Amino acid sequence: MIISLSSKLMKLPTLAPDGTAARIMLAFLATAGLFYVNIMPAIVSGLIESLNFSRADAGLVASLNIYGAAVGAFVAVFLVTRVPWRPAAAGLLVCLMLLDGLSIIVSTPEVMMPLRALHGGVGGLLVGISFAVIARVSQVHKTFGYLLFVQFGLGGFGVMLLPPLAPMYGTAALFLALIAFSAVSLVMLSFLGDYPIQKPDPDKVVAPIQSKPLASALAAVFLFQAANMGLYAYIIDLGQQAGLDIKFISPTLGVSAWIGLLGSGLVILFSTRFGRTLPLVVAIGMTTLATFALHFSQMAAIFWLANVLVGVTWAFSIAYLLGICAEFDKAGKMAALGGFASKTGLASGPFVAAMILTDEGYGQLINIAVVALVLCLLACLFPARLLDKQS
Repeated sequence: MIISLSSKLMKLPTLAPDGTAARIMLAFLATAGLFYVNIMPAIVSGLIESLNFSRADAGLVASLNIYGAAVGAFVAVFLVTRVPWRPAAAGLLVCLMLLDGLSIIVSTPEVMMPLRALHGGVGGLLVGISFAVIARVSQVHKTFGYLLFVQFGLGGFGVMLLPPLAPMYGTAALFLALIAFSAVSLVMLSFLGDYPIQKPDPDKVVAPIQSKPLASALAAVFLFQAANMGLYAYIIDLGQQAGLDIKFISPTLGVSAWIGLLGSGLVILFSTRFGRTLPLVVAIGMTTLATFALHFSQMAAIFWLANVLVGVTWAFSIAYLLGICAEFDKAGKMAALGGFASKTGLASGPFVAAMILTDEGYGQLINIAVVALVLCLLACLFPARLLDKQS
């Protein structure tokens, strides 16, 4: 039925494959599989407030959701050149909506954890397939910029509007938002072109994939995402522990996500005009300083400024890091592998946080995140400088 529906949708007018509208719709498609990450503080807070989950259980639900996505993204590495991407994407979007619907009626951690892990697997597969398609578009950094633009823009609405709704409507408000996003993405899918895999020229010598710089790029993606998500998943509770009110925290997170659009916009504007190394050094360096500043979250102005800076630099840096992974081949396998590293990092951050958090606060977690960001900066220098020289 899904394949039949997809076939009918393909008869509709399609957008120019490298046009702005197509890039935006590809961004929606890739975001649909992982949009819960952008509203993760709302989900973790909602599980704690509405369903009385412990901090550890709420963090593990978040972590397993993203670990499932990592598994799905890894499977996508082997499928992206073997399956028709459009029918697969349509089927996966429908599955996501069904799983989010089931999540509304679940109220125990024991059931929620495997259900969200399965949801993550489906979403990760969708993201991996989407990343592979994005890798076939010209100026891949620009498309990843649009991807982060969509994620941070709509994520800003989510973290601003959803936390206050959770006490009144429970987790239903959170999961219905995810269902709505998947439905919109399913409609957009019908307007996208075929994006076929480019057949290699038999007379052209294909250079082997450079494994060492690719490994460094993947490590940088993992460390960056783990460091940021480990804190972001708990950022509402971190602010409350510091004495801040939810009426201040939610708008702060919304504003930080929207200002984070500046980071995505700069990627779209710059592309590789200034290379990759300089933008990454500046952005990841600022992320590290802003993360360290969270030690002083009891000062509302510092909490606000730190979140705003992380919002801008997160969107900016990850677009470049994923773009570096995608540049190692044009079939899309390395882009999908970059997606796997990203999901594994996003999952590992909350997992480590859930294991080490105590009643003493978030100081140790902040320090670990700072160290991870420094290691990320060191890891990304090798592949970024190599690609800059090749350009």
